[in-house]
Amino acid sequence: MAGISFLAGHRTWVLTGDSCTYALRLDSADVPVHVHWGPMLSAAEVVEVTEKTLPWWDGFNDPNEGLGELAEGGTRYWPPALQVRFADGARGLEWRYRDRAITGTHLRIAFTDRHYPLSVTLHYRLRGDVLERWAELSADIDVEVLRADSATWALPVSEDYRLSHVTGRWAAETQLRRTPVPHGETVFASRRGITSHHANPWVMVDDGTATERHGEVYGVALAWSGSWRLTTARSPTGRLTVSGGFGQDGVAHRVGPGRPLTTPVSAGLYTTGGFGAASRAWHAYVRRYVLPHPGELRPVLYNSWEATGFDVSEDGQLVLAERAAALGAELFVLDDGWFGARTGDHAGLGDWVVNRDRFPRGLKPLVTAVHELGLRFGLWVEPEMVNPDSDLYRAHPEWVLHHAHRRRSELRHQLVLNFARPDVAAWAHGWLDRLVGEHGIDFLKWDMNRPFGEAGWPGEADQDRLWVEHTRVVYALMDRLRAGHPGLRIESCAGGGGRVDLGMLARTDQVWTSDNTDALDRLRIQHGHGQLYPAGTMAAWVTDTPNFVTGRSVPLRFRFHVAMSGVLGLGGDILRWPEADLALARELVALYRDIRPVVQHGALYRLRPPVDDGVVALQYVLGDRAVVFAYRQAAHFNAPERPLRLDGLDPAQRYLDPDSGITHSGAVLLARGLPLGLPTGDFASTVVRLEQIRSDLSALHSPIQRYSCLDTPG
Repeated sequence: MAGISFLAGHRTWVLTGDSCTYALRLDSADVPVHVHWGPMLSAAEVVEVTEKTLPWWDGFNDPNEGLGELAEGGTRYWPPALQVRFADGARGLEWRYRDRAITGTHLRIAFTDRHYPLSVTLHYRLRGDVLERWAELSADIDVEVLRADSATWALPVSEDYRLSHVTGRWAAETQLRRTPVPHGETVFASRRGITSHHANPWVMVDDGTATERHGEVYGVALAWSGSWRLTTARSPTGRLTVSGGFGQDGVAHRVGPGRPLTTPVSAGLYTTGGFGAASRAWHAYVRRYVLPHPGELRPVLYNSWEATGFDVSEDGQLVLAERAAALGAELFVLDDGWFGARTGDHAGLGDWVVNRDRFPRGLKPLVTAVHELGLRFGLWVEPEMVNPDSDLYRAHPEWVLHHAHRRRSELRHQLVLNFARPDVAAWAHGWLDRLVGEHGIDFLKWDMNRPFGEAGWPGEADQDRLWVEHTRVVYALMDRLRAGHPGLRIESCAGGGGRVDLGMLARTDQVWTSDNTDALDRLRIQHGHGQLYPAGTMAAWVTDTPNFVTGRSVPLRFRFHVAMSGVLGLGGDILRWPEADLALARELVALYRDIRPVVQHGALYRLRPPVDDGVVALQYVLGDRAVVFAYRQAAHFNAPERPLRLDGLDPAQRYLDPDSGITHSGAVLLARGLPLGLPTGDFASTVVRLEQIRSDLSALHSPIQRYSCLDTPG
């Protein structure tokens, strides 16, 4: 049974999840050390593990090094997770156990330093098979904290280790990499003040033999949306740890009277069943414990950016909204250009008042008209940014991140506002609260189009604190807006997928995965995103062709099918679409709205990952329904099509494809596969619906045309 127990005679805590065990103990010096993380063990078996601690080999090699729950100090030469420096120059922490508290599935273990008035509380919270860990530091004197990771995770000694993670850049986010773990230290990080396009704060580790369906996988993910780092350390003794938290080299935290420090959550997950099981477990965790409204279905949205750019007006937006409603969209989003002197990206950011030249009557009439069409209304905002060419900057040049006597570097003609300043935070909440409340805004696309630069705060004694406080104020502002406007939903965007993480997902409903909407590239971007984050968080648009990022032309059906494996959105200039494309769009939006519960809330099975340019396939299963997506990227040598083996079905049941009327044995679909019937050629795709056959056939969904064909590009 899941829960937490304390073995007093061994000073050991045992945390039992749904199918795994985590254990730690206090050693003779009161240092909290790791005991076990992995398969289920009883209390007696955990005690047996604690008795297997090995002695030092010599004066240079400690086989138990790296087992500290927050490695630091003394003769512990492992990468430090906690570094403190006192006013007299002393460094390191000497642990003294104080007390413990267990509340349900939440464990707190409190320590003080043996000499200095510094307190550290370690937190552990079970969430199914995910263990959340974080730390709190407080002091009665001023203490400089050079590093404060949330946790050190020690993995069992293995013959080998392999690391899974994602890398990328703007328009090429979340590219999955799997590589052997090198000896020494490997650091994944962002120094940009945001999560970044270039890495994402999670890693998975296996012994090199795990597949999509088989093998043990360990995962660690950090719930933080500012600068961060994860460090893997592998020694010649065979030990491997993963340690991570907020912050970066050269930036210190200051703890003192009235200034505690709480680290973000570091979440750890152990699973068997390979990478597929690991992803499904992470998705279940995100839906159950992270997302604010996990039970909701994300609406089909239309965003006007690609149709109009900055050239927006009330009449023009209303025409687009009418066309979007006719296609089956449920949410209309007005993008950039509606405020201030915003006729391009060089001016206006910070002046969040409606541009009366473009909207003479304000936004309210447009919002009302959109609502009358049966659509929700959304708006693009970028609260953390300012153009130097703006009334706000001219009035408050001191509000931006900057250093005295140093130039202020502009990216995209903009600077970053210092949200750690109370006056900036109050200003931001004031205009956002009025905007949402006075206009009845249902949805905000919250963008952030540049990383930090010259991150200083002249006149502030502790300037480094802005690196943490900026992110925390963004969190608090979103939380406050949602509390004041319960119907408001938010999408996180940062030049695409630059701020996607568990911390941001705790106060937003979905994320803009990438500015790259090219369907072929999206197969790989969405593959990486789905390793940790569920499809219900993944905004995916159908835009025009040739694509504005890649210049590639892809058939409309293929573009739709790729976007339909996430949260479907429309982003093209639909006023210029020919009638045949509009008719196809209406059919595919209707199909998506039928399969949406399965896609957004179902379990994901990656059947054929995008490892080459052949067929890619994935499947979602929810209850007695399954949806299969298959995409042929490029055809070579007229190779015959192979049946697609499915997963996650009940072998004892039969499944109906309501579009073809064909029934299939679950056992056959699992063992032999589903014939896809993809036509020859490039950019062919299909969506197959399957439902368990029930005695009440009237309960089945009415057939919709099966969408499988090869379109002409364009």
